[in-house]
Amino acid sequence: MAEENGEPGVFERLLPVLRPVRAGNGFEEALEQILQVVRLGLVPAGGRLPAERELAEHLRISRVTLREVLKVLQDQGLIEARRGRYGGTFVLPRTGSADGDELRRRVAGADIEDILRFREVLETGAAGLCAVHGLDDEGVDRLRTALTATHEAPLPDYRRLDTLFHLTLAELCGSPSLTAQYAAVRATVNDLLDCIPLLVRNLEHSQHQHTALVEAVLDGDEEAARAVMREHCAGTAALLRGFLA
Repeated sequence: MAEENGEPGVFERLLPVLRPVRAGNGFEEALEQILQVVRLGLVPAGGRLPAERELAEHLRISRVTLREVLKVLQDQGLIEARRGRYGGTFVLPRTGSADGDELRRRVAGADIEDILRFREVLETGAAGLCAVHGLDDEGVDRLRTALTATHEAPLPDYRRLDTLFHLTLAELCGSPSLTAQYAAVRATVNDLLDCIPLLVRNLEHSQHQHTALVEAVLDGDEEAARAVMREHCAGTAALLRGFLA
């Protein structure tokens, strides 16, 4: 491993950050961890990341998933792939920009961990309440309609319709206080989400979770509804921590 990367101990330096990911959010958590490696400077500009095989094995994800993660980082101008005998995946120098200044301004005023934890409490609570108390026919129609809208959304409209889906679930839980608190925290979450790219792989994964969530709610399965929502929030949190924390 050290020989492949041209520097003794490079993989060992990454071990505190790189750890096996959980099955539920493999893409998001792997992206979070490799972003941390790059942003913390554990592999300096011009340095080479560990080989795909070692990374995939250590993270316990498929090579296909890892390549999707690396494609995101390449699209963001953080790494580049080089071919040939001395090829590999190399970290690019960081450059400042107006967009970077705007990102720092937004993030500086937000306690990201507090926001993400509060969001999880509200969302899992709403999902559990909807499952326990059930929905009337109108509520079922509203939830299914909101879900369908996210499935059919063009990419530029996705975040807005995703927000409406989550707000609908919060409204249907029967607690106006929870709904008001969720609306406020979701506005802040959206400010943070606007600072990171829309990732098609993540959106597809989110859609599967949305569907599983609605099924659990309509089945009256509180435990499953809470578990799916908790996993869903964790995926978003992983992306936000990776790009912003």
